[in-house]
Order: sequence, then structure tokens, then C-alpha cells
Amino acid sequence: MAQGLTTADADGRDSVPPASSRRTWTVVSVLGEILMTIGVLLLLVVVYDLWWTNVVAEQQSASQREELQNTWRDQTNAASTLPIPAEAFGLMYIPRLKADVWGTPLIEGVEHADLAKGIGHFPDSAMPGEAGNAAFAGHRATNGEPLKNIDQLQLGDLVYLETGIGWYSYRLTGDKLVLPTDVWVVDPVPGQPPGTQPTQQLLTLITCNPRWGSTQRWVWWGELVDVRSKAQGPPDEVAQLAEGS
Repeated sequence: MAQGLTTADADGRDSVPPASSRRTWTVVSVLGEILMTIGVLLLLVVVYDLWWTNVVAEQQSASQREELQNTWRDQTNAASTLPIPAEAFGLMYIPRLKADVWGTPLIEGVEHADLAKGIGHFPDSAMPGEAGNAAFAGHRATNGEPLKNIDQLQLGDLVYLETGIGWYSYRLTGDKLVLPTDVWVVDPVPGQPPGTQPTQQLLTLITCNPRWGSTQRWVWWGELVDVRSKAQGPPDEVAQLAEGS
């Protein structure tokens, strides 16, 4: 007599998933692990961009500032010192942005590596105090982000540049949002035909807009209003804010 299946046999058979079902769960499990790995990698990239690049930039900036100040103390003929590509030649102070731009190194060059050490100077533009347009660029997000709060600047604000021979005070006169291709903003006389001879000492500050994008450039212009020798010491506003910090 044939024996029928017991209840235990039936339960045991039903508890084993079909092969197709097992394959499906294996695929889902692998995909889940891949997605989790991608998520972790993306998180690391975000942490690197938003935090670690700023840590490294601050270290490089501090090193450039210290090295420059040591050079100023040791050199005997500051007037003959020419900027060295990728190295600091001056410092910038902006009272309105004191938390971000205060003793910030001015680096000769505007390559990515230059801007990661401070605020970059366009090599073909004027030097501080010279006739023409002293043009500078800085990051607004990551890599130190010294100009992250450029939207807080106002007409009439002062920007101070310190070099080995003096202090140069520029008063901001206007700003404009332009396209990345609008390279005329760093011309010797911005907005005038190429070849126009400059008669003023101008300043240009450039950064990206919006802060987390690069579809535009935010540009501020200023004009020289005061020059002081190093022997005279820093401008009053810089000295007062330095004492209060």
C-alpha cells in the first residue's frame, strides 16, 4: 500500500523557496550592497569637498602667510622683489568679510592649485598700487572658500592689500554678475576697448555665482584711495580690528 505524505513532509517541502525565487533574492541582495557602496563613496566625496578641502586649504594658507611674513622680515630690498608663480606676494584684508578674508595670502596665479592656497592674482594684471587693474579671484565654495560671503559686500567697503613695501586701500565702487566668458572684467580698463591706457589704480575681485555653481561670475570693482608705507604701519581700521580680534 502506498504511503501518503505526512503533514511534516508537506511543511518541509513548502519551506524551501523555488530556485527562481532564490535567484531573485540573490540579485536584490547584490544590488543592495552595490547601492550601499555607492552611497558611502558619494558621502566620502561630499565630506572631502565640503570639509577636507577647507582643512587642507587653511593649512596651506597659514603656511604661505607665515613664510611670506618671514621673508618680509628678512629681506633688505622689498621693492625689487617680483612675484613668484604659485607663491604668495601679499596679504588681503576685508573688514566686511573679516571672518574669511583677513591676512589671506595673495598667490601669483589663478590655477586650481593657486586658489587652494589663498586668493589668486591674475599674472597679466596690475600689481597693488600700480596704474591699471589689479585683478584677483577666489573660491566661493570649498578649497578655503574665502569669498563665500561676497554677497555681503557693499558699496564703499574697503579692501586692504599688504605687500612687502606698503599698504594699499581700495574702496569698492560697483559690482556685476557676468558670464564666465566675460574676460574683459580683468582688462586694464574694464569695459573699455582693448589697448585703452589706464589712468586709475583699480581693483577687481572675482568669484563664482551661485555659491554652489559656476554659471556666472560675481565681480566687484574698486579704486585706490590711500597708500601707506610699511614704516607707517597698517591703516587705522586694520589696526583697530586686529586689536579687537
